[in-house]
Amino acid sequence: MLLWLSSNAIAQEFPPIQHFSSSDYSAGDQNWSITQGLNNTILIANNRGLLEFNGAQWNLHAVENQAIIRSVAFIDNKVFTGSYMDFGYWERNDFGGLDYTSLANSVGESLIQDEEFWNIIGFKNWILFQSFDRIYVFDQENQNFRIIESDARITRLFRVDDSIFFQRLGQGLFKIENGEEVLISNDALVVENEIFDVFLNDKHLLLLTRNKGFFKLNNGKTEPWFTNLNNLINGVNVYSSLQLQNGNMVLGTISNGVIIIDTSGAIVLRMEQEDGLLNNTVLSLFEDNFNNLWLGLDNGVNVLNLNSPYKVFNDRKGELGTVYVSAIHDGLLYLGTNQGLFYRVEGSNDDFALIAGTEGQVWELDIINNTLLCGHDTGTFQIFGVRANRIMSDNGVWQFQTIDGQPKYLIQGTYKGLSILKNVNGNWEFDRKLEGFYISSRFLEFSSEKELLVSHEYKGVFRLTLSEDLSKIESYESLNVPKSIGSTLFKYNGTIMYANNKGVYTYKNENFSKSDFLKDYYAEDNYVSGKMVVDASQKRLWAFFDNQIIYVDPGNLSNEPQVTAIDLPASLRKSKYGFENILKIQDESYLLGTTEGYIVVDLGITNKRDYDVKIDRVSFSVLNEDKEYLNLEGGIELPNNHNNLHFQYSVSGYESLETSVYQYRLKDIYTDWSAWTTKSNEFFENLPFGDYVFEVRAKVGGQISGNVASYSFSILKPWYLRPLAIVVYVGLFVGFLALVQILNTRYYKKKQKALVVEKERELEYKEIESQRQLVELKNENLRQDIENKNRELGTSTMNLIKKNEILNAIKQELLKAESPKDYTAVVKTIDKNLNATDDWKLFEEAFNNADKDFIKKMKSKHESLTSNDLRLCAYLRLNLSSKEIAPLLNISHKSVEVKRYRLRKKMNLSANQSLTDYVISV
Repeated sequence: MLLWLSSNAIAQEFPPIQHFSSSDYSAGDQNWSITQGLNNTILIANNRGLLEFNGAQWNLHAVENQAIIRSVAFIDNKVFTGSYMDFGYWERNDFGGLDYTSLANSVGESLIQDEEFWNIIGFKNWILFQSFDRIYVFDQENQNFRIIESDARITRLFRVDDSIFFQRLGQGLFKIENGEEVLISNDALVVENEIFDVFLNDKHLLLLTRNKGFFKLNNGKTEPWFTNLNNLINGVNVYSSLQLQNGNMVLGTISNGVIIIDTSGAIVLRMEQEDGLLNNTVLSLFEDNFNNLWLGLDNGVNVLNLNSPYKVFNDRKGELGTVYVSAIHDGLLYLGTNQGLFYRVEGSNDDFALIAGTEGQVWELDIINNTLLCGHDTGTFQIFGVRANRIMSDNGVWQFQTIDGQPKYLIQGTYKGLSILKNVNGNWEFDRKLEGFYISSRFLEFSSEKELLVSHEYKGVFRLTLSEDLSKIESYESLNVPKSIGSTLFKYNGTIMYANNKGVYTYKNENFSKSDFLKDYYAEDNYVSGKMVVDASQKRLWAFFDNQIIYVDPGNLSNEPQVTAIDLPASLRKSKYGFENILKIQDESYLLGTTEGYIVVDLGITNKRDYDVKIDRVSFSVLNEDKEYLNLEGGIELPNNHNNLHFQYSVSGYESLETSVYQYRLKDIYTDWSAWTTKSNEFFENLPFGDYVFEVRAKVGGQISGNVASYSFSILKPWYLRPLAIVVYVGLFVGFLALVQILNTRYYKKKQKALVVEKERELEYKEIESQRQLVELKNENLRQDIENKNRELGTSTMNLIKKNEILNAIKQELLKAESPKDYTAVVKTIDKNLNATDDWKLFEEAFNNADKDFIKKMKSKHESLTSNDLRLCAYLRLNLSSKEIAPLLNISHKSVEVKRYRLRKKMNLSANQSLTDYVISV
């Protein structure tokens, strides 16, 4: 039975799954319990503390004793946890963090040694904490505890509607009524086996045992529930369980992964590690508000999107390879891959099997005239059920195309041109190769009966003219259309189109022209491939872009086509670029080939829901300091140096194939929204002062969040720009102006005073100058007087000399007379005139007028000088020679020399010292 159960899931299509390893959430491996809190945040009891996941970031909250948290439950806006020797609750603070309050110290009595709390249940106004030894009932209203003791191990605590059940191992199943325990069943199965869960089914209790399956409880007695099911899961070691909102039951096992069972006892899904789980030990289960199934594993966390419009088949063993094309024919589903052509019965979970002989690359599968043709790297095959008949083997085949008016013939594009297939009695056979064109022909479309368009990625599009008998290519020409990798040629609604990275071109009047068809999607950053697939049965056209898949339907009420986008990014759908393929398999379900298998898209499932984006944390930082968190209410004012702000935001979207992206803007700086990004935080550095509003919105799977989260804050002006500072500046400025005025006044007063002083000085100077000029004038006058007196002195002296010389000459002449008696009277008169006394007085008076202090100086320096000596000195000062002095003294020249000698003696002059120079220098 276990072998059948295992094989039944080998090729199963599973809901999309997300993987979170311990390295992703940076905490312990084991995850013991899961719940969902405010804003759809997921909370997990982990080996290292309380894990919190908001859809974008993981956060770990550790308890003080670093204990393993075994249980978690969100009740009345509080997160209750149970751990080793402790239990309590967490509350969200104003900064977005969680604060813990322990209740263990309020119990009133000591906990049992090494007690751990494995289960928490909220019931009306009570919170029940269950360990293996006790049940602690906490009355939230009265804030007190009641303890239910047990002498046997309490395995589990269960809530079914408005009833609380628990099992004492070896004693039976009990119910708590009015605060008291009441035995419900002591049936042997209940006593001897560990009950892992209790469900309500058809008004009966349904008991899940650890390893014997399900049993109904009726009047205290048990009976198997679907014996066949119990036989299938007998021996499966159950560790966790859950009843989904749709009534299905989920079993988490120790070594067999997860099993989902419907209300009729049928296994809906079984998934193990080889199917995508991180490991096979499921410690905890939880269904969130969006019907996603969370698996707390022995090593990591998985999320199954049970209500997703997608189902995923992953070829984890690598037996299929990349799916290039698919088809359904005669009740079989075919997959053409790079490893061959595979099949299985349509709608089954059987393994895909390889059709013998088709090993290698499959490019095309076409159903023509109710026969399945396979274009292969080695040629062409006609497929009969699970058998392949090779038609042509000399060349690889890209595509098949019917020929209008000739249903017995097909034209096929090959690696080296074109060839013809012919239908003979329902079987296709190779007919001939068309000569004249040898270029690889991947896409073919007839533009007229004898005109064929052929597309080549590197060489572009060619128009070929076929001969009447389809035996050769009569001519061909290259058309003027851009070439690009991933380009495609197709016909939609009777119009031939060509698509590449520039957009869509339509063929008309024997040429291609640019079309507006799907122009809004052909953005440079959205292009991955020009490949388009036409679903002729629904007249639907599929196109593939980076951010989404779109399909085009004819307009119902107009000629305008209807475009519908499926937000499945290329990074998640993992198709082979340029070889995207999609196939309708039933109703609104489509099979999309990927590099790892395929994805089934059910367009009939609308999984749209309202998402709200929220701001989780806001913090600021200062250079070289740790960041500090801010109150999430906003409206806060920050100092000017606290202008580096970090915002963390999220939207609780947990769908594996629906990416959550965000846009933000900071009003007053950025007026436009940013580009969409998966980044869930933003950092603003060195914001200038001012008032700001940060806004963020989200988009999940193409649906924009119903709200815009905002946070307002202000960055204050620096102290030097605040009003008080401005008042101080104004005061300082006014004071400065006053000071400048005072200084100017002082300056100009000082300058005025200086000018007055200067003017006074100038006047004084002018007066002094005038006086000086007057003195100079007087001096000049005196000098002139002196010069005049000197001249007079000189004249007088010369006159005296001349007079005496004349008188002496006359006297000498008279002495020569013969009769002295005749000139005696004359001689007396001459002697009288030669008397020097009167002349000296006149000379002395004139000399003193010219040099009045000389005589005094000479007397003071040489007291022994006589009047005759002073007279000689006066003559020497006039620089007179001895010859000139002799007449003045009325002595001979030699007598003057004698006098000069005697005068030198009196003055104590040395022999080398000039008497005249000395006298002049005095």
